[in-house]
Amino acid sequence: MRRGDRTVLVCDCGGTMDIDGRKLAKACGGDGEQVFTALCRREIDRFVDALAGDGPVDVACIQEAPVFSEVAEDHGAGDRLSFFNIREAAGWSDEGAAALPKMAALIAAAGLTTPASRSLTLTSEGTCLVYGRGQAALDAARRLSESLSVTCMLTDSDDALPPASADFPIVTGQIRQATGRFGAFEVTIDRFAERTPFVRAGLGFDRPVDGAHSDCDLIVDLSGEPPLFPAPEKRDGYLRADPRDPAAVMTALFEASGMVGEFEKPIYVAVDNGLCAHSRNRKTGCTRCLDLCPAGAIAPAGDVVSVDPALCGGCGLCAGACPTSAITYAYPDVHTVHERIMTLATAFRTAGGTAPRLLIHDDKAGAQVIDAAARFGRGLPADTIPLAVNEVGQVGHDILLGALAQGFQEVVLLTDPRRPDDYAGLDAQAAIVEALLAGLGDGGGRVRVLDTPDPDALCEALYGHRPASALPAATFVPLGRKKAITRLAVRGLAAALGAKVDAIALPDGAPYGRVDVDTAGCTLCLACVSACPAGALQDNPDRPQLLFQEDACVQCGLCAVTCPEKVITLEPRYALADSALSAQLVFEDEPYACISCGKEFGTKRSIEAIVGRLSGKHWMFASDDRTKLIRMCEDCRVEAQFKATDNPFAGPPRRAPRTTADYEKAREEGREIDDE
Repeated sequence: MRRGDRTVLVCDCGGTMDIDGRKLAKACGGDGEQVFTALCRREIDRFVDALAGDGPVDVACIQEAPVFSEVAEDHGAGDRLSFFNIREAAGWSDEGAAALPKMAALIAAAGLTTPASRSLTLTSEGTCLVYGRGQAALDAARRLSESLSVTCMLTDSDDALPPASADFPIVTGQIRQATGRFGAFEVTIDRFAERTPFVRAGLGFDRPVDGAHSDCDLIVDLSGEPPLFPAPEKRDGYLRADPRDPAAVMTALFEASGMVGEFEKPIYVAVDNGLCAHSRNRKTGCTRCLDLCPAGAIAPAGDVVSVDPALCGGCGLCAGACPTSAITYAYPDVHTVHERIMTLATAFRTAGGTAPRLLIHDDKAGAQVIDAAARFGRGLPADTIPLAVNEVGQVGHDILLGALAQGFQEVVLLTDPRRPDDYAGLDAQAAIVEALLAGLGDGGGRVRVLDTPDPDALCEALYGHRPASALPAATFVPLGRKKAITRLAVRGLAAALGAKVDAIALPDGAPYGRVDVDTAGCTLCLACVSACPAGALQDNPDRPQLLFQEDACVQCGLCAVTCPEKVITLEPRYALADSALSAQLVFEDEPYACISCGKEFGTKRSIEAIVGRLSGKHWMFASDDRTKLIRMCEDCRVEAQFKATDNPFAGPPRRAPRTTADYEKAREEGREIDDE
């Protein structure tokens, strides 16, 4: 099949799928009707023929990708080859005969290019700390010593037999603290002692000390104690296994033995500190990413946060929850995900499909569950299109709303129950979407989280539940950052549903809303304006006014904690009205004129508030004359103090200048001039 400049090779895998090549080509907007049966075996020559062209070659097979890749390399075409899956994703299903629209959607998405992601180079020289108790730790260290520079630290040496030769250092101690990352770990050790050779029976050690420090490139933890790091499975170079499980120990040792040299680690998120709403003026605002990160890779850095790419495990919770797009997912970037969703929905409808559903899963555990369901269960329903992402936790409400606005009737998020911390923010993102849909008049229930590794449970959940009502498509092109994409999706859905609402209430913690200002207590000090990181609160340089642009507000709360009068509260909601896109007047006051020169220099309410707080209550403003200084502009205030009898700028009288004439006159009069 030809689609533009691309060659698409489709195989029915030995006749196990019912594929009408002519109809599929027509549905894809392509030419040709050939469907192969054994492309990876007896029809491999047809694959070679396809490589003779100049354009990309897309092969609808994942299982035999190594075979096709090897042949393509032999023919110098390895860089033009890509793979996608229509077998487990569509054809191997109880509804496989009706899966042609889904196959067309998968073929269309396979033609999209994914931008290259950045990576970080980590270096390991093979310095390894094996940490555990007794003979099990010694045996593990001995195996690793052939490929790594090993130090064995024993927490308990009672059952350890002294080695015949000291092939590696043996010490004892208890790790109090461990920090760092692969290639640069640091440990603090209590009861640390080096081995002494002058012991006949058992292992002997010198006098222990506390607070010892050591560095290493990787740690093999066989202690059986709580992990040394949060989210230990995400800490590259930290390999932990239960010492009572020989298979787990051998797996850890095998992995550790190859961790020498340079390694490329993806940079999962991109950070734009100019958009961060974490803090201003030592007041804390948004902490969503800090609260969610399971790996401890995010830390405050003044007014912003910093993400250590060497510690980041790529769960994506920070990107999904960030209200300002200061942190965005980059593996791949969010626009690539939106483009793929739009392509799947459009191709599915073009091929004659109706009411599709989107199944978002990771390309590891989630893909395995889908494969098992296709091989041993009912497979995916014909209306359910799978979309693989690096981590399901990266999905934010903008992606969910974007998918629903593109015409998907439901979005199902397949998660791995073994890693609950990786999905801690998904419920909050789903709640925002459900609140918005309810406010638009939809019945809701269009976002589900399936936390299961059981393929039968997956099939039961997909076949046994479909949305009760149809959600009309509101197709749009996803442009801009998260807030812009969300607005396009929500307004499109509102139009499609015929909703006539100006604002929708959202759950607490949602990144949309307005600020309510008790104008009776506001003094227009504008501290909130200087603290607002999103520019939602604004002033008027020509008039004493406080303005607010609701579309820009991220509900970080910095204005509320900064306000000295404590008259600001937050109201989470989503405003659809056009007025939310521009700054609206919240409060204004009369300008205050200087009592001396008449210059306007403040607001009436703020000056009177300062007078009320200081007059007669502070030693510097104990009298009416001193209080008048508050009512003067900056120039008149200085002039008044300079002329006052208690002028704070006054110094001792200056000494009169002496001239030659002064000295001559004094000599004639018989006087002495004192120059002191």
